[in-house]
Amino acid sequence: MGKALGMVEYVTVSTGIQAADIILKTANVEIIEAQTVCPGKYIVLFSGELSAVKASMEAAKEKFSMHLIDSFVLGNPHSSIFPAIYGSTPMEDVKALGVLETFSGAAMIVAADEAAKTSQIELIELRIARGMCGKSYLMLTGEVAAVEAAIEKAKKAAGERGMLLDSSIIANPDGQLWDSIL
Repeated sequence: MGKALGMVEYVTVSTGIQAADIILKTANVEIIEAQTVCPGKYIVLFSGELSAVKASMEAAKEKFSMHLIDSFVLGNPHSSIFPAIYGSTPMEDVKALGVLETFSGAAMIVAADEAAKTSQIELIELRIARGMCGKSYLMLTGEVAAVEAAIEKAKKAAGERGMLLDSSIIANPDGQLWDSIL
């Protein structure tokens, strides 16, 4: 069975660190990222088998529900999510650029997964609340129609969580713009 991905996002650093400990002690999972993000929130992104991720998620949510901002479990995350988290997706021949901004990191990753599974696009970057006062964004590229479909699906996913902030689609972005954002 493939890897699952889970994330919890907390209001306080101390709660986030405690949650990371509970996540690791509950089931056999691996922490991908556990860190402070703006404005002093704490995220724990972890992976493992689906049952382990679900068990760890439930334990963290149950114990620390008072400080929980957002969370998710993805049973079969799109393979492009991982390189985009680290901003390591190589880009060639860009036809369109899609950007989606959310109020939480968890909502943005769920939206990115939906976008990647909707049409043939490449996730470029998933910026998880770093330097953005707690907001997060994703950037993706592909043919114009594919980017439009992916952004619409991502907007729906983030909107259903009440976390959608804004989005844009740029057909044929200028080369200087492209160079400045990568």
